[in-house]
Amino acid sequence: MNQSIYKHIKTLPPLDDTVIKIQAICADENSSLGDLAQIIEKDPMLTANILRSANSPLYGFSREITTISRAVSLFGMATIRGFALSSAVKKSFRIDLDPYDITSQDFLNISIMQNALMYNWYNKINPGALAILSPASFMLEVGKIVLSHELIETGKANEFKHKLKDISNPFDLAELENEVLDISNEIVTAKIFEQWNLESELVDSIFFSNSPEDAPEHIKMYSVALRIVKNAVNIFHQLDDESIQNTLPFLDEYGFAHDKFLEAVAKVKANL
Repeated sequence: MNQSIYKHIKTLPPLDDTVIKIQAICADENSSLGDLAQIIEKDPMLTANILRSANSPLYGFSREITTISRAVSLFGMATIRGFALSSAVKKSFRIDLDPYDITSQDFLNISIMQNALMYNWYNKINPGALAILSPASFMLEVGKIVLSHELIETGKANEFKHKLKDISNPFDLAELENEVLDISNEIVTAKIFEQWNLESELVDSIFFSNSPEDAPEHIKMYSVALRIVKNAVNIFHQLDDESIQNTLPFLDEYGFAHDKFLEAVAKVKANL
């Protein structure tokens, strides 16, 4: 592993108290949506960030969501937790994705689109799995923030950006990250989650999202779903015809029907 990146991860600030309390509520089967809303409402900045994410047109709600209790009721604990973790990322990192040839707003839009696709797809397949898949899909690309920082600090940004022009899918991108920095986004993201003491299912589902066949059996379902969503939405393609056609063979490979996935795609695209 790239030791410079590992040291950077080890110096990250811990999650703030509100996000830690959100984590605890989401892990407690006796807690309620009201408990979650009460915790968030005590943090005005987090409240504003969550409402901003919840009101993304990609989720397709016709009316503005103006209260945390309404957001929690509509999205459920898992997705609200994803919004909170995304807010923690924005607070903990200076986001500069220039080596990846995208802006910080592009990065945030891609994260929301990945989550919106997962949310709309898995609500029709296995809503219970969203406890892991919703926050995981929101955070799939977080490692790129650290990798981008390392590329800039080590003077490798231009080399990386030049080689990026010859790549068109996220799996070849992972190979480029390994070639230039000896580590990939998926591993960095998993290490960040470990540093923040998030549960192993969340860590491992992202760690194995490029190679679900290598995942432990209880993780495989999550890693497969993340791989499919990542293939459809990434820094190169966001639900365009090419990415959708390239994703359909993955659905076949892993035994998913096309219809529910394409319905989720249509719902997200309708609100782009």
